[in-house]
Parts: sequence; structure tokens; C-alpha cells
Amino acid sequence: MRITRCLPSSSEALNFIEHLRQNSPSQDTQFLSYPFQALLEHAGRAANTTTSLSELYQASKEWEIPLTINAGVLLIRYFGRLGMVDKSLLVFSELDPSLKNTHVHNVLIDVLLRDGRVDDALNVLDGMLQPSSEVPPNELTGDIVFYASVKEGRKGGELSDKDLIKLVSRFAEHSVFPKPKWLTQLIIKLCRNGKYHQGWNLLHEMLRLRAPLETATFNAVLTVLGRREDVDGMNRLLAEMKENDIRPNAVTFGILMNKLCKVGRVDDAMEILNKISEETGYDGVSIEADIIMYNTVINGLCKVGRQEEGLQLMEQMRSMKGVKPKAATYTCLIGGFCRVGEIERGMELFEQMKEEKVSPNVITLNTLVDGMCRNGRISSALEFFNDMQQKGLKGNVVTYSTLIGALCNVNNFDKANDLLDEMFRSGCCGDAILYYTLIHGMCQAGRMDDACNILSKLKEAGFRPDIVCYNALISGFCKQNKVDRAYEIIKEAEEAGMKFDRVTYNTLIAFFSKIGEFVVARRVMKQMIKEGHVPTVATYGALIHAYCLNGEINDAMELFKNMSSKSSVPPNTVIYNILIESLCKNNSIDLALSLMDDMKAKGVKPDTITYNAIFKGLKEKNLLKRVLKLMDSMVEHACKPNYVTIEVLTEWLCAVGESEKLKSFLQGYKVSTSDSEA
Repeated sequence: MRITRCLPSSSEALNFIEHLRQNSPSQDTQFLSYPFQALLEHAGRAANTTTSLSELYQASKEWEIPLTINAGVLLIRYFGRLGMVDKSLLVFSELDPSLKNTHVHNVLIDVLLRDGRVDDALNVLDGMLQPSSEVPPNELTGDIVFYASVKEGRKGGELSDKDLIKLVSRFAEHSVFPKPKWLTQLIIKLCRNGKYHQGWNLLHEMLRLRAPLETATFNAVLTVLGRREDVDGMNRLLAEMKENDIRPNAVTFGILMNKLCKVGRVDDAMEILNKISEETGYDGVSIEADIIMYNTVINGLCKVGRQEEGLQLMEQMRSMKGVKPKAATYTCLIGGFCRVGEIERGMELFEQMKEEKVSPNVITLNTLVDGMCRNGRISSALEFFNDMQQKGLKGNVVTYSTLIGALCNVNNFDKANDLLDEMFRSGCCGDAILYYTLIHGMCQAGRMDDACNILSKLKEAGFRPDIVCYNALISGFCKQNKVDRAYEIIKEAEEAGMKFDRVTYNTLIAFFSKIGEFVVARRVMKQMIKEGHVPTVATYGALIHAYCLNGEINDAMELFKNMSSKSSVPPNTVIYNILIESLCKNNSIDLALSLMDDMKAKGVKPDTITYNAIFKGLKEKNLLKRVLKLMDSMVEHACKPNYVTIEVLTEWLCAVGESEKLKSFLQGYKVSTSDSEA
């Protein structure tokens, strides 16, 4: 074997073996097994490996040279690497049964899993996992299988979650457990696939079987419990770690404190922070608190409006060895003060961090810019942003989006456009939301040409308009009665494969109703229903309001009745108010009053607009006692009068000498003394 290995090439090694075979005095070829193994090693390194390996394997059978275990392993592995997995299976099946030990099985399973032949691998593995198996699995078997189970993007199929859990149990019967890193990744995979309870049960099964476990595995489950905001579950898991002598680390406590802060239990997080650095520690575990832990709790305090305590905690940090405030620490505090409108305090902290040589980052910049904009200090935000730019702290898409959104909210679209251009010049790419914000703002302000220009820029940037964007444009053109332009946008949306939603249909129904095109409006409504969209209160409201404005009160009432009887959308106060006001203007006060009774019976609360409409109608009919009863109803239901109420009632009641009753009403007292109607 040594001589064969020393030969310079596989061809010379083959010639050497042929020489030995031909000159052997014995017919027994077993002595050639090891030289043949060395020949395979040569062939595996050769350029024409595919051909030579197949030929050599055939030759070994023709010459009746028994394969060694290592020769069989080499052939299985070499064929697997060359994508000839069927050949690997053939070698395994033809190998002497006495040679098929656990190692050979492991190599074949690895080859099969790497090629995505999951079912074949499971078939081979099944024999190993039998209770009385002569080739039981070992740790390497577990490594091969569990590594394949958690590795993403492998060729071919994957082991199902159910198969994986079953395999873990079957391996455990042979005292083979997944390495902690594989178990951790397996539990994470189960949780990511929505199999949280299976992941939880698997961990507890490993605890029961006394499998070797590490803190990282429990940290993975803690993270999942945190996402589910299951703090009780997290505490139970910590208790189980203690029972099983698994020591929590800084990551463990960091996860716990982070989740406690996110669910508003900041005091519990502070208690952990204070205890872990004490001599006795937290449940006997003492570690050094790090900057991440402090920042987590400071951020939690600021989120619940306890900025002053956050400041105190930062001062406590300074006394800790090796723990100093960083940009993230200051940013949390700045954000906390900005959220409650204390921009000056935020700026003081900003100056303090610069004095302490803590460099602010773009998140700090965005926090202050956002705080100023939210508190109406857009000019200050722009000035601060420009100052930071000059000092080398550049903004990002979040900075520009915040400023542009704030400028749109105050209708300063020229400056918003300037900022957009500045953003492009700075090399900062905007996201789709930024474009949508601008388009929506331009449409709201009626600047449709500007909105279309932004739409063009959005497309040039590689983004695709969404239905919300198209809805804003359609609505904007409809408000300007530019129906042709609206149709252009509709056609473009259709060609882009966009599906219209209820907002689109409601916009069109409202537009056609407003211009009196009721036939078209009803046709659009039928199309809306056909497309699976349920008409909303806004849908019915647009049609009913338009009917009323056009004096077609009967059609409005018919639609209202259909809405009440056939629709799953009950009329609301706005719908009732539209009809009541229209009926009162048409001197149909009795029908208006009956509608008001109907809305009360259906649990729809009348508001000040309802009462005002009825008051005006009753005034025209001079039904004073009826008005007094309704005034009592307003007082009873705590419905406050507005200037319209006061104007209508003052003129009328003063003229008929009922000023005192008006005064009592305005003070919140009942005024009616009789149920009879004048």
C-alpha cells in the first residue's frame, strides 16, 4: 500500500497493481485490497476522476479484489461529490455486510442529504435507529443529520418539522443528542415556522432526558417568548434554567430586560439591572451590567415618560467601571424629552454629548428633527438639519422623509420639492413612502401637475405606484372635475395590474354622484360589489348626499331603506343627519322626526347637527313645545349646543318670551313642563 501511494500517478499505480495481480503465485486477491485503496486515493485526485473511478470500481469487481472499509468510503464519497449518488448507493449495497459499520452509514447519509435525497437518507437512517441495530448512530451521525436539518438553502427537499422532532426522540433512545448549537437552531426554526409549542416541548424533552444543553438554547426560546410578550413564560424558563444548573449570561438578562421594557414593566427591568451587579446577584447569578443593559432600561423609562429617571440612571452608569454613556444612550434620552415636547431639554443633552466627546450619529439627528417637526417647529428642524450638514453629520432618507412630510402637512410644497431635489443631489435615495407622502400631499392641496411630476420621479427611481398612490391621484383629479385625467390614471393602474379597492370605488361614486350622474354612480357601485368589495357607509353616504343636494329626496330615502334592510352596513349618524336636514328643508318635519326616533331605536346617537336640523324645521312650523322637549333630550344625553343651536333658539325663544328657558337650557337644565304639543 505504501509503495502504491508513493507512485507519481494513478496510471502507474494501476500498472503496479496489474503487475502484482499477474505475477501473484496465489489466486487469492485479498492482498490487493490495500494497494487498490491507495489507487482509489490517486484516482480521486486525478483530472478525469469520473471515468477512472467508474472504470476502477468495475475493475475491482472483475478482478474480485475485496474492498476495504476505507475504499468503500472513498468510492461513496467520491461518487457523491461528482453528483453520481446512484453510484454511491450501488457501492453501499454491494459492499460486504461486515464492512457496513456506523462510519460507512454516516458517509452515505451525508452524501444523500447533501444531494437532497432526504427520503433515501431517512431509509438508511431508519435501520441505524432500530432498538436492536448492529450499527447504532453515534455523535457524528447526529451532527450530519441535525446540521442538514437546520441549514437553509440545501439542494432538494428538506426534513419536515414533524420528522425532525421524531428523529430527535429516536436518536435520544441511543443516547445521541443534537449538539447545543444544532438544537438551538432547530428550536429557532420550529418557532420561525409557527411551531412554537413544538419547540417548547422539544426543549423540555431534552431537559427530561438530561441532554447536554447550553444557555444559548434557552436564550433562543426566551427571545421567542419575548416576541409573544409572554413574560410569565420567560420567568418559568428562567426558573427551569436554575433547576437544571444552566447559568444565565448577560444575553439572557438582556433579552429579559428588553422584553420587560417593551411590555411596560420597566420597574421589573430596573430591579434585574440593580441586582445582577450586586454581590448576591439575581437569583444567585452575579454578572457585570453592560452598556446594552443600561441603554435598554433607559430607553424603556423614556418610552413611558420617565425621562428624569433615565437621566439618573445615566449618571449611575458613569460610576460603573468600563461603562460610559454612548450615542445610543443620549439618543434614547433625547427621544424621551422630544416625545413630551421638551425640545430644549433634548438640545441640552445634544450639546452635553458633544462636550463629552460622544459623537452624535444620524439616529440622534433624526430623533431631534422628528421631535421638532412633531411639535410644530419645522423651521427650527430645518435650521438644525442644515447646521449639522455643514458640520459633517449628513442626513439619510429618514431625515428627508420626516422634513418633507412635515412640510407637506403645512402645505409648504415648494420647500418640500426643494428638499427632495437636495436629497437626490446628496446621493441619498428616497424610498417609496417618501414619494407617496409627497404625491398624497400635492393631491390634497390640488397641485395635480406637481403630483404627476413626483409620480414620474417615483417611476424613474424604480418604484411601482401602489393603489393608495393611484387613489390619491384619482381623487385629486375628481375634485378638480378633470374626469379625463382621472380616467388616464385608472387606465394606467389597470395596465399595471392594479386591483381597485373600496377607496377607489367610493371616490368614483362620490364624484359621479356629485355631478348628478347617478346612473353611472350606481353602475360603479354594482361593479364594486361584483369585485367583492362591500359598500361602506361612505359609499351610501356619497349617493344619499348627492340625491339630497339634487332635490331627489325620494331616491335618497329608497336607498336609505335598502341600506337599512339589505345591507350589512347600518346607517350612522352622518347618514341620518343628511336625510333629516334635507327633509327639514323640504318641510317634511314629521318624517324627519320619525327618522330621529328610528335612529334612537337603532342605537345611533343623535349629535348637535341632528338637533340643529330639527330645531330649524320646528321653527318653520312654530312647534315650540316640541322644541322644548328636544332641548330636554339634548340636556339628558349631554349633547352640547354649538353656535348654530344658540343662534336658532335665541332668535325664536326670545321672540316668544321664553328667554329664561333658553338660559336654563344653556346652563344644562331641563326646560319642558308639558308633554302636549302646541
